[in-house]
Amino acid sequence: MEIIKACRIIITGRVQNVGFRFHAQDKAQELGVAGFVRNQTDGSVYIEAEGAEEKLNEFVLWCYQGPTWATVINVKAVEQPVQEFTTFEIQR
Repeated sequence: MEIIKACRIIITGRVQNVGFRFHAQDKAQELGVAGFVRNQTDGSVYIEAEGAEEKLNEFVLWCYQGPTWATVINVKAVEQPVQEFTTFEIQR
């Protein structure tokens, strides 16, 4: 049985206007991770994600790199209760 985990992730650096949200959605869907991603007014990207522990860890590791044009300075991932998301959405 897979252990389902959930976390909220804040990514800082040059992470807006570089396709980060769209690439995060692609990566999440590839891994079977659910949740959402949105840009924050402070220039960071905020994600809530959940899935099988191994896949969620892989997604968090991807956040340290992001898409080609991104320059990630910091990633803060904090475990949170599972919300039972069924898809991974981009919030505006």
